[in-house]
Amino acid sequence: MKTLSLQKRYWRAALRRHRGAEKAAPSICVLLLLFLCGHAVADEAILLQRIVALETRIAELEQKLAPVLEEERVKNIVAEQKALARERMMVDAEFYSRPDLRIVEKLYQTANSDWKSEEAQKSLKLLIEKYPVANRTGCAVLYLGQMTKDSEQLDYLKQAIEKHSGCYYGNGVNVGAYARLYLGMRYKNEGKEKEAAKLFEEIKTNYPNAIDHKGKLLTSHLEGLE
Repeated sequence: MKTLSLQKRYWRAALRRHRGAEKAAPSICVLLLLFLCGHAVADEAILLQRIVALETRIAELEQKLAPVLEEERVKNIVAEQKALARERMMVDAEFYSRPDLRIVEKLYQTANSDWKSEEAQKSLKLLIEKYPVANRTGCAVLYLGQMTKDSEQLDYLKQAIEKHSGCYYGNGVNVGAYARLYLGMRYKNEGKEKEAAKLFEEIKTNYPNAIDHKGKLLTSHLEGLE
């Protein structure tokens, strides 16, 4: 009987331990789940911090590289404009003989020695009269538009736009685009905003890669003018 009583107490104790373990098991699972979730949230936060840091670094590098990339882009544009200038000069051979082209160049270079002299103006006007479709003639018309004043200047600039927009200086400057800029600036100074805006829009639309004599994009001269 005594032995039986001890066995009963043993099994009762075992049963209590088993039931205690069953009650404790859910608590352990919950704690484990919370631990794992906390770990995952912490990892996600670290990953997010790293992504933000990387994006910030990329933005800084892009900002530093932007001027270099823009400079390289403009260099390529200048090279393209010079190539277009050479192509346009070669077209003259379809209209004029070699002796004529030598005279064209001589007249132009005579003026080029001193643009402000009376002899220069005479030479350019003779060039315009004798060789109206030559590439150098377009340059001559634009030069006269820059050197003259009042209505005479207006006439030359309009002539450069209407008749010689396809001409180029050897350094890649397009006559039509540069004449539009020059005339647009005159209009703006005179308070003729509508006329100026029209010419500036033509530059942006039709001559986005046109350059000035320093190799700078003409569109950069338009910034802040609107």
